[in-house]
Amino acid sequence: MGEMLNVERGVLLCRTRMGRKTAVRHLDVLSVALRPRGWRFVKLYRPAPIPLLRVYANGAEEIGIMVSVLAIPGGAWGYHEAQRGRRGYLAPCGDAKAAAEVVDELLTHRMYPSTW
Repeated sequence: MGEMLNVERGVLLCRTRMGRKTAVRHLDVLSVALRPRGWRFVKLYRPAPIPLLRVYANGAEEIGIMVSVLAIPGGAWGYHEAQRGRRGYLAPCGDAKAAAEVVDELLTHRMYPSTW
């Protein structure tokens, strides 16, 4: 059983590393979904091994979230909070609107902790 999990993790890691163009495309879609909500972002696609999107509030650059796109089981892709890795799953990549809502809620809470 443990061997099977290691193989699956290896396959997911390989798909993530080989799917750089897919990750960039999904992060671009997320940035478009976040723009109307007023968040700012910086696209950190190179030279990072895994493309990242830094999302933050204007005037509060120290409060933000790094979003990555990782391969998930079943041949799909998912938005993840980069610092938490696979444990930081936010939403499936097919639903950028839902991911934007989750990112919006997380950042709003970080800026105004009493809103949770």
